Amino acid sequence: MSLIESFTEFDLCGPLPSGVTVLEASAGTGKTYAIAALAARYVAEGTPLDRLLLITFTRIATGELRDRVRERLVACEQELSSNLAGAPDAGTDPVVSLLAAGSDEEVRRRRDRLARAVADFDAATIATTHGFCQEVLSGLGIASGLEPDIAFVEDLRELGDEVLDDLYVRKFHRQNDGSMPFAQ
Repeated sequence: MSLIESFTEFDLCGPLPSGVTVLEASAGTGKTYAIAALAARYVAEGTPLDRLLLITFTRIATGELRDRVRERLVACEQELSSNLAGAPDAGTDPVVSLLAAGSDEEVRRRRDRLARAVADFDAATIATTHGFCQEVLSGLGIASGLEPDIAFVEDLRELGDEVLDDLYVRKFHRQNDGSMPFAQ
Protein backbone atom coordinates (compact mmCIF):
# COMPACT_ATOMS: atom_id res chain seq x y z
CA MET A 1 0.00 0.00 0.00
CA SER A 2 1.39 3.41 -0.93
CA LEU A 3 1.41 6.41 1.41
CA ILE A 4 -1.34 8.14 -0.58
CA GLU A 5 -3.62 5.10 -0.35
CA SER A 6 -3.43 5.19 3.46
CA PHE A 7 -5.15 8.58 3.65
CA THR A 8 -8.92 8.90 3.72
CA GLU A 9 -10.91 11.86 2.51
CA PHE A 10 -11.63 14.31 5.30
CA ASP A 11 -15.32 14.57 6.23
CA LEU A 12 -16.34 17.96 7.64
CA CYS A 13 -19.43 16.40 9.18
CA GLY A 14 -17.65 13.38 10.62
CA PRO A 15 -16.49 13.10 14.22
CA LEU A 16 -14.62 16.18 15.38
CA PRO A 17 -10.87 15.53 15.53
CA SER A 18 -9.36 15.54 19.01
CA GLY A 19 -5.94 16.78 20.00
CA VAL A 20 -3.66 18.40 17.45
CA THR A 21 -4.92 18.27 13.90
CA VAL A 22 -2.77 19.14 10.92
CA LEU A 23 -4.54 19.88 7.68
CA GLU A 24 -2.16 19.63 4.74
CA ALA A 25 -3.16 19.90 1.10
CA SER A 26 -2.24 21.66 -2.13
CA ALA A 27 -3.22 25.23 -2.87
CA GLY A 28 -6.87 25.76 -3.78
CA THR A 29 -8.14 22.51 -2.29
CA GLY A 30 -10.33 24.05 0.41
CA LYS A 31 -8.09 24.07 3.50
CA THR A 32 -9.32 27.48 4.64
CA TYR A 33 -12.93 26.45 4.03
CA ALA A 34 -12.40 23.27 6.06
CA ILE A 35 -10.67 25.07 8.94
CA ALA A 36 -13.41 27.70 9.12
CA ALA A 37 -16.09 25.00 9.12
CA LEU A 38 -14.29 23.01 11.83
CA ALA A 39 -13.88 26.15 13.95
CA ALA A 40 -17.64 26.79 13.70
CA ARG A 41 -18.41 23.17 14.65
CA TYR A 42 -16.06 23.19 17.64
CA VAL A 43 -17.50 26.48 18.90
CA ALA A 44 -21.10 25.36 18.35
CA GLU A 45 -20.41 22.13 20.25
CA GLY A 46 -19.01 23.97 23.26
CA THR A 47 -15.33 24.73 22.73
CA PRO A 48 -14.81 28.44 23.44
CA LEU A 49 -13.17 30.26 20.53
CA ASP A 50 -10.29 31.38 22.73
CA ARG A 51 -9.41 27.68 23.26
CA LEU A 52 -8.81 27.10 19.53
CA LEU A 53 -5.40 27.73 18.02
CA LEU A 54 -5.43 28.29 14.26
CA ILE A 55 -1.99 28.76 12.72
CA THR A 56 -0.92 29.26 9.13
CA PHE A 57 2.28 30.36 7.42
CA THR A 58 1.96 33.87 6.01
CA ARG A 59 0.35 37.11 7.13
CA ILE A 60 -1.82 37.14 4.01
CA ALA A 61 -3.04 33.59 4.71
CA THR A 62 -3.64 34.54 8.35
CA GLY A 63 -5.75 37.54 7.33
CA GLU A 64 -7.79 35.40 4.96
CA LEU A 65 -8.25 32.67 7.57
CA ARG A 66 -9.33 35.22 10.19
CA ASP A 67 -11.91 36.70 7.77
CA ARG A 68 -13.22 33.31 6.68
CA VAL A 69 -13.56 31.97 10.24
CA ARG A 70 -15.48 35.08 11.30
CA GLU A 71 -17.73 34.90 8.21
CA ARG A 72 -18.39 31.21 8.90
CA LEU A 73 -19.29 31.83 12.54
CA VAL A 74 -21.65 34.64 11.54
CA ALA A 75 -23.25 32.61 8.73
CA CYS A 76 -23.83 29.56 10.94
CA GLU A 77 -25.26 31.69 13.75
CA GLN A 78 -27.63 33.45 11.32
CA GLU A 79 -28.76 30.19 9.71
CA LEU A 80 -29.44 28.58 13.09
CA SER A 81 -31.39 31.69 14.17
CA SER A 82 -33.44 31.39 10.99
CA ASN A 83 -34.10 27.72 11.62
CA LEU A 84 -35.15 28.43 15.21
CA ALA A 85 -37.54 31.10 13.90
CA GLY A 86 -39.25 28.45 11.78
CA ALA A 87 -37.45 28.65 8.45
CA PRO A 88 -36.64 25.23 7.02
CA ASP A 89 -33.02 24.19 6.62
CA ALA A 90 -32.05 24.98 3.02
CA GLY A 91 -29.76 21.95 2.97
CA THR A 92 -27.09 23.83 1.01
CA ASP A 93 -24.51 23.73 3.80
CA PRO A 94 -23.87 20.32 5.35
CA VAL A 95 -22.24 21.87 8.44
CA VAL A 96 -25.28 24.07 9.13
CA SER A 97 -27.56 21.06 8.56
CA LEU A 98 -25.51 19.08 11.07
CA LEU A 99 -25.66 21.91 13.63
CA ALA A 100 -29.40 22.37 13.03
CA ALA A 101 -30.09 18.71 13.83
CA GLY A 102 -31.35 18.05 17.33
CA SER A 103 -33.83 19.54 19.74
CA ASP A 104 -34.64 23.25 19.69
CA GLU A 105 -32.78 23.58 22.99
CA GLU A 106 -29.61 21.99 21.53
CA VAL A 107 -29.79 24.18 18.43
CA ARG A 108 -30.39 27.26 20.60
CA ARG A 109 -27.31 26.44 22.70
CA ARG A 110 -25.22 26.02 19.54
CA ARG A 111 -26.53 29.29 18.13
CA ASP A 112 -25.81 31.11 21.41
CA ARG A 113 -22.24 29.76 21.51
CA LEU A 114 -21.68 30.94 17.94
CA ALA A 115 -23.12 34.39 18.76
CA ARG A 116 -20.82 34.64 21.80
CA ALA A 117 -17.83 33.67 19.63
CA VAL A 118 -18.69 36.38 17.10
CA ALA A 119 -18.97 38.94 19.90
CA ASP A 120 -15.63 37.82 21.40
CA PHE A 121 -13.89 37.25 18.07
CA ASP A 122 -10.86 39.37 19.00
CA ALA A 123 -9.97 36.70 21.58
CA ALA A 124 -9.39 34.17 18.79
CA THR A 125 -5.79 33.05 18.26
CA ILE A 126 -5.41 33.02 14.50
CA ALA A 127 -1.78 33.74 13.68
CA THR A 128 1.31 32.90 11.70
CA THR A 129 3.67 30.37 13.22
CA HIS A 130 6.14 33.20 13.81
CA GLY A 131 3.50 35.48 15.37
CA PHE A 132 2.27 32.76 17.70
CA CYS A 133 5.80 31.94 18.91
CA GLN A 134 6.47 35.63 19.53
CA GLU A 135 3.21 35.92 21.48
CA VAL A 136 4.13 32.93 23.65
CA LEU A 137 7.61 34.28 24.34
CA SER A 138 6.30 37.73 25.27
CA GLY A 139 3.71 36.13 27.52
CA LEU A 140 6.47 34.39 29.43
CA GLY A 141 8.10 37.71 30.32
CA ILE A 142 11.38 37.34 32.17
CA ALA A 143 10.87 33.57 32.43
CA SER A 144 11.70 33.30 28.71
CA GLY A 145 15.29 34.39 29.37
CA LEU A 146 15.18 36.92 26.53
CA GLU A 147 16.29 40.52 26.77
CA PRO A 148 13.23 42.79 27.13
CA ASP A 149 14.12 44.95 24.11
CA ILE A 150 14.80 42.05 21.74
CA ALA A 151 12.88 42.24 18.47
CA PHE A 152 11.89 39.28 16.33
CA VAL A 153 11.68 39.74 12.58
CA GLU A 154 10.06 37.51 10.00
CA ASP A 155 12.30 38.55 7.12
CA LEU A 156 16.04 38.64 7.69
CA ARG A 157 16.87 40.44 4.41
CA GLU A 158 16.91 43.85 6.11
CA LEU A 159 19.25 42.57 8.82
CA GLY A 160 21.49 41.01 6.17
CA ASP A 161 21.64 44.32 4.32
CA GLU A 162 22.65 46.10 7.54
CA VAL A 163 25.42 43.58 8.21
CA LEU A 164 26.71 43.90 4.65
CA ASP A 165 26.69 47.70 4.92
CA ASP A 166 28.62 47.54 8.18
CA LEU A 167 31.20 45.15 6.72
CA TYR A 168 31.56 47.29 3.61
CA VAL A 169 32.10 50.47 5.65
CA ARG A 170 34.54 48.67 7.94
CA LYS A 171 36.54 47.32 5.01
CA PHE A 172 36.60 50.27 2.63
CA HIS A 173 36.06 53.47 4.63
CA ARG A 174 39.22 55.59 4.83
CA GLN A 175 40.15 57.02 8.20
CA ASN A 176 40.69 60.78 8.63
CA ASP A 177 44.45 60.39 8.03
CA GLY A 178 43.83 58.66 4.68
CA SER A 179 44.93 55.23 5.85
CA MET A 180 42.74 52.18 5.64
CA PRO A 181 41.35 51.00 8.99
CA PHE A 182 42.37 47.41 8.31
CA ALA A 183 45.54 46.96 6.36
CA GLN A 184 45.74 43.71 4.49
